[in-house]
Parts: sequence; structure tokens; C-alpha cells
Amino acid sequence: MIPDDDPSRSLTVANPDDPGTTYISLVGDMYAMLVTGEQTAGRYCLIDMYVPDGGGPPPHRHDFEEMFTILEGEIEFTFRGEKHTVRAGSTINIPANAPGCVGPHAVHVHPRRPGRVLHAHR
Repeated sequence: MIPDDDPSRSLTVANPDDPGTTYISLVGDMYAMLVTGEQTAGRYCLIDMYVPDGGGPPPHRHDFEEMFTILEGEIEFTFRGEKHTVRAGSTINIPANAPGCVGPHAVHVHPRRPGRVLHAHR
């Protein structure tokens, strides 16, 4: 059964060029917060990530799923100790709580090519 509509929630239209978009610089990357957890009642957020050469977060893991769609460039993910190169146009999903010796995943941009990634998570 589908619950009734919640009229207190509104439509969200996101554009990284909107002057009201919040930008965060973290570990050398630039993140545009397109859709926030507040806008989705805590279900997920959507981040437009610009990741320079050698950028990306260190190995880590979460108790929720993460999805990445590569918009530009080439990203190297380490997942459960195995490296995967993912190119523009591809989407990957990282399972919640995925085990790893150092961490289940790390993201690194292919040298000399900055990347742009849409990242969805809780």
C-alpha cells in the first residue's frame, strides 16, 4: 500500500549553476550539494563532485548504499582490495557495510584527468 501524499514536501529542481547551490571543499575536492537530506526527508542526498588529479576520499565504509555516476573523466575505485577503473557514462553501486582490509572503497581520479561524479547516498 502506498502512503498518502505529503503536501508539506515540495518538488526539488537542482542545478549546480544555481547561485543558491551550497558548495563544500573537502579533501581537495569540490562538492555541490544538489539535493540535501533535508529535502528528501533523510532518505538520500545527491552531490555533484569535482575531483582533481589524485583526489577522492581515503578508504572508508558506510552502513548504507552509495551510488556514483561518472559524468566526466575516469575514476579508480578500490573495492574489497580490488581496483576497478570506471569511465564516464558508467554507474556503480557500493553495497552497505562492504568489508575490506583497509576500507571497502576509495576513489581516485585517473592521473592528469579531473573527474566529475554524481554521488547519491544517505
